[in-house]
Amino acid sequence: MSLKNDILYELLSADDYISGEMLAEKFNVSRTAVWKAIKNLSHEGYGIDAVRNRGYVLREDNDLISVQSIKSKITYDMDVLYYPIVDSTNNCCKRLLADGKEGVFLVTADEQSAGRGRQGKSFYSPPLTGIYFSLVVRPHASLQNAVTATTAASVAVCQAIENLSDKKPKIKWVNDVYLDGRKICGILTEAITNFEEGVVDSVIIGIGINIKTIDFPEDAGQAGSLNANIGRSALIAEITNRLMDIVGGDYKAFIDYYRSHSMVIGEKIKFIKNGKVTPATAVEIDEQGGLEVILENGEKTVLRSGEISIRKI
Repeated sequence: MSLKNDILYELLSADDYISGEMLAEKFNVSRTAVWKAIKNLSHEGYGIDAVRNRGYVLREDNDLISVQSIKSKITYDMDVLYYPIVDSTNNCCKRLLADGKEGVFLVTADEQSAGRGRQGKSFYSPPLTGIYFSLVVRPHASLQNAVTATTAASVAVCQAIENLSDKKPKIKWVNDVYLDGRKICGILTEAITNFEEGVVDSVIIGIGINIKTIDFPEDAGQAGSLNANIGRSALIAEITNRLMDIVGGDYKAFIDYYRSHSMVIGEKIKFIKNGKVTPATAVEIDEQGGLEVILENGEKTVLRSGEISIRKI
């Protein structure tokens, strides 16, 4: 990590002021380098008080993500890991799984340097203005049921937003969450399969939500923000609770909610499959979350997660 992020982690972990001298000694840098890092953090929006002869401390009014604040609001027993910055929270989960980490756990970060979306797209993940986290669950289920987790994630996100704000988000099949015609949330689900037993051993559900992000890169397309006064830790915990409720129960129980929040049913759409663009009309969501469509020649077909991308005409 950079010196700035190293110092941020120290400030997040501290219960009191930390002197500039102590920070300089710990990271083997000059006091001037510490001061510059603190200044950069302040410019990024972190409220930091500096008191002569005491040092630096994060103000209590920061909307900061911490392990303690998330765990205090999660109703399920799980490990929660926080990092100031990672390449992507999904990648971090993969490394932890490869190192033998067991059980259900959640990884969150203030910033992703290489946030990923579906079909190899990047997900812009600047510090402070959004939430970026991945939940690892252990369904020990068939691949078909595990794939449905991506649909469940979009439902959990919408339910959490509706519970914590007056916003009314919609779902663009398969699992993008939109508000006022702009994408505010991306979801990337990755399954780790036990081929010997023929089941999915673990599923990584990555979720990124733009809460107050304003300046998007040019390739961000229809990106938008939630613009709601919701604490980031509170939103992470609420989505996690909702998602665990769904994953631990009957997958079919949430499908009516998913259908009612669809923004594509009845719409003229185009889907891309095997490099071919095909026009169609979206007519229904089936019990597994597949999109039933009618082609221009009258033929009916069902589109499945992971096989296509879809966009309105």
